[in-house]
Parts: sequence; C-alpha cells; structure tokens
Amino acid sequence: MTKITIKETQNPTILKFEFDDFITQNQNFEFKNIDEAKSSPLAQQLFYLPFVKTVYISGNFIAIERFSIVDWDDVKDAVAEQIEAFVDKGGVIITIDENTPKKQPITVYGETTPNPSALKFVVSRMLTRNAVEYKNIDQTASSPLAQELFKFPYVKEVFIDENYISVTKYEINNWDEITLELRTFIKQFIENGGTVLDESLIETKAKNEASKDEAFDKLDVTSQQIINILEEYVKPAVAADGGNIAFDSYNEDNKTVKVILQGACSGCPSSTFTLKSGIENMLKSMLNDEAITVEALNA
Repeated sequence: MTKITIKETQNPTILKFEFDDFITQNQNFEFKNIDEAKSSPLAQQLFYLPFVKTVYISGNFIAIERFSIVDWDDVKDAVAEQIEAFVDKGGVIITIDENTPKKQPITVYGETTPNPSALKFVVSRMLTRNAVEYKNIDQTASSPLAQELFKFPYVKEVFIDENYISVTKYEINNWDEITLELRTFIKQFIENGGTVLDESLIETKAKNEASKDEAFDKLDVTSQQIINILEEYVKPAVAADGGNIAFDSYNEDNKTVKVILQGACSGCPSSTFTLKSGIENMLKSMLNDEAITVEALNA
C-alpha cells in the first residue's frame, strides 16, 4: 500500500505529497494544464480537480500549486488519498519517452521569507553543498548565475545554498513586479546549462569542514556548545527562510555571543526579534545561563 506524507512549503499555495521512494530518477517535470501532462496519467487525473493550477513531479514527491478557490486544509487529505489509490491500482505516474532529449526541465518557485526585501527561489535539484553569499557583482567570480542576477538593477544581494537562491532587492521595485522575471531567468539559465556555482573557485566542502573542525577543537567548551546548538536547532529553521547564521565569537567576560546573518536573514526587520526572543532565549535555557546575550555583527 502506498503511503503519502503531506508536507507544507513556504509558499502557502503549494503543498508537497511525498512518497517513501523515488518516483523519478534525475528528472523533473512541471505541468501547467492537462494538455501538457500527456506524459503523466496521474497529473492528468489531478487536473480534473478544479483547484489544481500546476503539478510538479521530482525525486520522491509531487507538488501541487492550487488556485485560491479552496484552502489546502479542506482538500489535502482527499488529494493524498486519490494519489494513493491511483498508484495502488497500478496507475502510471510518469511515462519516459526514450527518444526524449536527456535535458529535462527544472522547476523553480518563489517562497516568501520573513525579510520583505528577500525572496527565496527554490530549485528542484541540488545546487551546492557550500553556502555562498554575494554582496555585489565584484564578488561573483565563483558564480556565473549570481553575476548575471546582479545585472538586474533591482538585485542587491544573492545568497546560494543547497537547492535555493535567495535574492535581496532594492526598494525601487515591488516583488509582484519582478518575481516572474527572476523566476523565469533562473529557470532558463539552469536549463540551458548555465553554471550556478564553480565549486573549484570556492572552498571545497572537505577542506572547509577540516578547517572548521580544527578551529572548533581550539575553542572553549561554551563556544563549542553554542556552535552545536546553532547547527542543530537554529540553522535548519533559518535555512527554511532562505538564510543562514554563522558563529563568530563568544566573550566569556560579558557572556556575549556574536553571530553573522546571511541571505534573507541579513537586514531582515525581524532579525533583532529572532535573535533576542528566539536564539538568545534558547541559549540561556540550554546552557542554563541567564546572562548570555546575542548580537549580530551585521544586524
């Protein structure tokens, strides 16, 4: 029996329906209507639901974007049951044409972040294992994609990590004016074989991890505990919002923890609240020390 797990995304109109195993191998599909979905009998069936706007198939999941005529809470369980029943009856999820060119389209969709100036563009494939932040075009030697993005007059900063690109804009444009343009550009750039990151021009993961381990071992016990807490509890949360947090230092005399905010977290109006009400309180509780304070070097 097929079991579907329902997972929310940062985009409230898109819901993911995950399988226990992969349903496609290194291929990604996006269907906007039933005519486009001829290679996916399952997607065709889903388009008979009046609220289905777009169907994405990638890896181990099917993501569905809905029209605003319904709320996901009212229909998500029924959709999951329909997918399960379709597969259990031997229905075909996707048919692969052997004559189809090997180049397959990717999906890119925008997710809001707590920072109104930053938007997170999620890509249906892994982009990098090394988080990289670019503050201007002069820093983009390692990323042809970031270099091209800075040519848009409204792009202020670019942050790339795992399977997403966070773009921070200047105030000259609203997101509803530029989101489609950016999403389309990123999608076409990657589909046409453009290089997102040249890993040879940035620190390799192994080298980076080795240096981090060496530096970690030289730190005092409290600093090591703080880093472990940030890695395990804080980083996954801020990554979901298109950002990153990096430990800078801990002062034993005044109990001050200094961190660096990156991506959507950098310059976010709510970052001070997050630092004080979230991270600072967590460290006070987990380290049992009410004197600890947290400051961002670039808040």
